[in-house]
Amino acid sequence: MSNSTPATDNEKKKGKGNRSPYSPSRVLHIRQIPSGVTGAEVVSLGLPFGKVTNLLMLRGKGQAFLEMASIDAAVSMVNYYTPATPHLHNQPVYIQYSNYKELRTDNQHNQARPQAALQGVNAVQHGNLGITSALAAEGGVLPSHGSVLRIIVENVFYPVTLDILYQIFSKFGFVVKIVMFHKNNQFQSLLQYADAMNAYYAKMSLDGHSIYTGCCTLRIDFSKLTNLTVKYNNDKSRDFTRLDLPFGDGQRTVETSLSPPFGPSGFAPALGFPQGAGPSVPPVPGALGPVMVTTSAAPGHVTIPGIPGNSVLLVSNLNPEAITPYGLFILFGVYGDVHRVKIMFKKRGIALVQMADATQAQLAINYLNGQRLYGRVMHATLSKYQTIQLPREGQEDKGLTKDYSNSPLHRFKNPCSRNFQNIFPPSATLHLSNIPPSVTVDDLKNLFTSKGSTVKGFKFFQKDCKMALIQLGSVEEAVHALIELHNHDFGENQHLKVSFSKSSI
Repeated sequence: MSNSTPATDNEKKKGKGNRSPYSPSRVLHIRQIPSGVTGAEVVSLGLPFGKVTNLLMLRGKGQAFLEMASIDAAVSMVNYYTPATPHLHNQPVYIQYSNYKELRTDNQHNQARPQAALQGVNAVQHGNLGITSALAAEGGVLPSHGSVLRIIVENVFYPVTLDILYQIFSKFGFVVKIVMFHKNNQFQSLLQYADAMNAYYAKMSLDGHSIYTGCCTLRIDFSKLTNLTVKYNNDKSRDFTRLDLPFGDGQRTVETSLSPPFGPSGFAPALGFPQGAGPSVPPVPGALGPVMVTTSAAPGHVTIPGIPGNSVLLVSNLNPEAITPYGLFILFGVYGDVHRVKIMFKKRGIALVQMADATQAQLAINYLNGQRLYGRVMHATLSKYQTIQLPREGQEDKGLTKDYSNSPLHRFKNPCSRNFQNIFPPSATLHLSNIPPSVTVDDLKNLFTSKGSTVKGFKFFQKDCKMALIQLGSVEEAVHALIELHNHDFGENQHLKVSFSKSSI
């Protein structure tokens, strides 16, 4: 292949429809690469799957050839990216096997810089952080740092979940592990990439930006840790390469270790979990896979659209005998202000729920998708509808469509509300507040028992008898009790407030 470019036009014709017409090869053909993409960025697509041994950039054609060290690595890469198209500079690129079995590149065709990038990124991948010439050839300086970032979020006005961090940071490469915790009254997180280059790109791109306009500002540094040890996959910690980890109880401290960043076999890719790449396979039940995050034109502002920035949810597999618009309004209202609910007239097991905005819709999915409700596992995802239409005059509806936009029960109407800090996943323990002084422990236990709950534990808060924790027989029981008893009227305009608790009794 010396002194000539491969027959890319021929490959392009055969490769239509993103199929891989050739038998597996170490050499991969990558198409539709946007102009301005560097060799290092193309190489970074291959790094999680093994060592990259060669690169040929065809800049005029928006194409490249990438050679992996082994056929196994190439097969893993194609199998991974076929259902989950990777993106470079926010544009999809397509990968297939080439009919070349190896790349023999000379230094013609503007290949010197990609070759330098290749050496540099491979050096980072394999632990030698001292090479600076490589990225200098790409127009940057290679920093000497690891692949773990320490992230502090300031001015947390909206809750920041592990999934939101994942969505944002997976734009810059393969996120391997995330651990979240509070330290010095600050929200902090440690996030590990598959390789140090991605950590560098993410820090340079995101440090100082805000997740939402005017709040949740990211302060990013490199951590001294080289590797995170994650024992549980839950809403506080996750290892995306290990789908087999237990959920744990979310209360554990997470150990971190200063071991070398790459084991003898290199990095095992997170199989079946497309990072920053369109449709997703959730890592744990009820968790949401990545949604593309776009950086808007305004500096210092990252927006998280739904698909596309939608605030209407499609909720399915509901129990048609038990579900009501009001029940969905109360349950989804734990995670945002619900404006409208519509249960489908002909399919009573399906409903639409319209939240105040896309962020709240995303929170509701994160916490309620996969939750059991009236004996069924509920599914929640973004809808293709942008709004819920109210029925026209005279249209038969049987009260299945309700407008709650002016309801007094919205938890998040007031932007300074403490409710923003107290959003937790459904739990068997409920937090009760607004309890009148005349109401006793037995009154409350009897109230919950009358709605079919099993009361396992109860305690008033020592300082404030207006608040209490009540532990029920299961998470599902607690969900049903919250729907039934939130806003329960004790008389004389005293209404009980019920929410999920992060504590147990």
